Amino acid sequence: MQAIATTRISILRGVTTDAYGDEQDVDMPVYTGIPASLAEQTRRVTTRDDPTPRIVRYATARVPARTDITDQDRVRDERTGAVYTVDAVSSMTNPTLTVDIRLDLRRTT
Repeated sequence: MQAIATTRISILRGVTTDAYGDEQDVDMPVYTGIPASLAEQTRRVTTRDDPTPRIVRYATARVPARTDITDQDRVRDERTGAVYTVDAVSSMTNPTLTVDIRLDLRRTT
């Protein structure tokens, strides 16, 4: 891993069906103790339709290459207990070395 790890994470997967037939996430850890560089940031956002500035919070993480993670998985920060949904998984290509995987996250708890 090239990024400096700031925490360890667990990858959560799985869904179940409740009594009404709706799907619910199951916090079943698939992998635990994965080193990650996790950063929460804020950004001031405006649109043409609504020029009132809003503060948007978002999070990104970097995990080691070849980590088995997909979008719509959930990630739990083992240090703080915060849970995030993985919105996107991306990685740059480099012909000489394997690079970290970048995760775009949305905090759920």
